[in-house]
This record gives sequence, C-alpha cells and structure tokens, in this order.
Amino acid sequence: MKILFTKSLDRKEVAEKLGTKMSVDFMEVIKTEFIKTKTFGLKNNSLIFTSVNGVKAFFENGFDANENFAEKNYNKIYAVGSQTKKELRKHNFGTFKLCKNASELSQFITENSVNEKFLHFCGDLALDVLDEKLPLQNISYKKIPVYKTELLFPKINEKYQAVVFFSPSGVRSFAKFNGLEDLKIFSIGKTTSSELKKLTENKIITSHKNTLADLLNLISLNLTI
Repeated sequence: MKILFTKSLDRKEVAEKLGTKMSVDFMEVIKTEFIKTKTFGLKNNSLIFTSVNGVKAFFENGFDANENFAEKNYNKIYAVGSQTKKELRKHNFGTFKLCKNASELSQFITENSVNEKFLHFCGDLALDVLDEKLPLQNISYKKIPVYKTELLFPKINEKYQAVVFFSPSGVRSFAKFNGLEDLKIFSIGKTTSSELKKLTENKIITSHKNTLADLLNLISLNLTI
C-alpha cells in the first residue's frame, strides 16, 4: 500500500501510527511566503487565526496582542484548528474560542459575538466563508493577508493507492495535473473535503476532529495491507 501525503510531515510520527508495512511519501503541493506587513494598533479588536502560517506571519511581522482580560482593550483570540491553537501557545497566547473550521467559527460569532470588531490574519487565498457571512450580520470584519500561497501544480508519475489532503489550495494544486480516480482519498477536515467534492465522486474519508492524530487513525482503520 503506497500513500502520498500532500504535505511534509514528521516521518517518524506517521510511521508510529501507520506501521512500516505501508509505503509513505510526502510532497509539498503548495508553497507559502510571509508578506511584510506594517504593524498597527490592535486595541478594541478581536483576532481571528485560521492557520498556523497566519500565526507565524503575525508574530514575524512584529504584531502583539493583549490578552490581559482585566484590561478594557484586551484582544479576544479566535482560532480554527488544533494546530493553529498549538502555534499560538508557542507564543504564550491562549484561545478564547477554538473551532474546527471557518463555518463553525462564523456560526459561533453570529450567535455570540456580534458586537465585536474582527481582524482576520490569513493568507491571500483564504476562503471567503467569514468574509461572506459576517458582514451580512453587520459584524465588523477585515482580512489582513500576512502570507501568500503559491500552488506548485506537481505532476505525479508514481502510482499511489491513497492520497491525503490538508487544504483546499492543496487540493486545487494536486488536481490540476493529477486525477483522483481509483484512489482512496483522505481529508483533514470539512473545508478541504468540500473542495474535493467539486472534483470527484469518490468517497472522501474526513477527519471530523481536524487533527493529524485523528487523520492518521482514520488512515490506519480504512487501509488494508
């Protein structure tokens, strides 16, 4: 059984979960680069992060958030995905609300946080889920692109039985020159699966926890040697 992960991962971590009987390859299908962004005051704003790169670029540019709840102008931090939360913790920041995907976050905000002003630190290809839904509820929302994503469009000559996807942009990059027929398809979450459904009628096995650990567990359960 040969599996292609469309992202570089820790080979040891993957092998510990999947064992050594599966042949595993890793290939980057997208490339990201931080955008130099002039810092500005964040006072009275809630902050949204939907990716690890958004967090990294935020701090790389020298932004700083105020999480002191005792102060009037502190910043609430909303995050999508456990890896995004983990990256925030590396910078000693917590998360006011963690959601699995942008749709879930949008629903939470419209039901609980309509009076807040939101700044979304994201990539230039970030999906428009929040951008489309929040302003319709008269919620102040602004995207701040802090990194750009390049689709690499690789052509895969190797034969694989399964492919694992981690983002909508990764799906688009892979699918331009590679078919999805006769493949077992695994996805990190609902948003990535939605992009895959535009391109294939194959069954898509989706991690509903949106974590690498859960995704690897699904692969182990669904692939037979």
